[in-house]
Amino acid sequence: MIADILPAAAESRFCESDPMSSALFTPLALAGTTLENRIVVSPMCEYSANDGVADDWHLTHLGMLANSGAALVVVEATHVARHARITHGCLGLYSDACEAELARVIAHCRRIGTAKFAIQIAHAGRKASAQRPWQGGGALTPGEDPWPTVAPSAIAFGAGWHTPRAMGEDDMAAARDAFVDSVRRAMRIGFDAIELHFAHGYLAHSFLSPLSNRRTDAYGGSLDNRMRFPLTVARAVRATAPRPLALGARITGSDWKDGGLTPDDAVVFAKALKAEGLDYICVSSGGITADTRNPGAPGYNAPIAERVRHEAAIATRTVGLIATPRQAEAIVAEGKADMVALGRAALDDPHWGWHAARVLGAETTMRRPPQYLRAAPQLWPGAAFTD
Repeated sequence: MIADILPAAAESRFCESDPMSSALFTPLALAGTTLENRIVVSPMCEYSANDGVADDWHLTHLGMLANSGAALVVVEATHVARHARITHGCLGLYSDACEAELARVIAHCRRIGTAKFAIQIAHAGRKASAQRPWQGGGALTPGEDPWPTVAPSAIAFGAGWHTPRAMGEDDMAAARDAFVDSVRRAMRIGFDAIELHFAHGYLAHSFLSPLSNRRTDAYGGSLDNRMRFPLTVARAVRATAPRPLALGARITGSDWKDGGLTPDDAVVFAKALKAEGLDYICVSSGGITADTRNPGAPGYNAPIAERVRHEAAIATRTVGLIATPRQAEAIVAEGKADMVALGRAALDDPHWGWHAARVLGAETTMRRPPQYLRAAPQLWPGAAFTD
């Protein structure tokens, strides 16, 4: 009995509510995939691949997150071509070697973990050919093996960055086909969901934003024209990966810059993606220029996600300075989003989901590997004193 294990005088801040009252710990169906709760580990670039190929860093990193208590772990931005990578260390899914090693990693994570796995498919566009963050984070210098970059317009990401080549229709077709090829590889690996990276200033986002797209043809000008290339990619991917496989996209809720994309644009784009058959939207923001700075308030994307969720009527996830269980609970319970994505919070506390379940009184919903059951609060008195 718990009463026999925990000292009677111990007053825990955990288990303060009825288990059924937690919105964060209710299941959610996305196409053919059902998530056990609404916690998602956000895709986080590790910059630790070898020519796009995962290695033991990814085995350890993703294996750790597989038992975080999150229902879904999204593998970092995984690029559709060698020159579509952000850095020399970025993950790719454009070769048999990339596919084989990532399959090994995901098979391991499934053996040892409780989470389901998605993958984010990406093309870096004008933000490619960059240094790893801890090596400066700027454009690769001539001595660092840089490569040519492409974008909707020949406008550099910022001062000191490479000027990209404006893409022609053949380039766009090649990029679309590369997305499709990577998605086919992801399907063979067996991911539970696939996510298109249409945010953070990378290729698709750079087509959407008037700050980076100055084209005068059918791919520039009006929002309808600027959406044309990303929607072409979404359409081709959905045709390749029909339901029941869940398909989503991370989009930009705001460029946080005058003349850039706004929440109104995010709603329009989300509606268009839903019409192409996507099952969910993740609302992020920023990243369109080197000098863009996002707000610093906790959960700053949640109000935009709320608009997308209600006005586009599609399952919605949000990300951005979500750190505490009660904050995450409020976002879901108040209808701002159907899911929350955690990045840094999951790195800081790899068992964030377990701890959130205690705080929200939802311990009975949380699965753990049997090897870790001895740390459950019913079996370890120290859990009552966690602060």
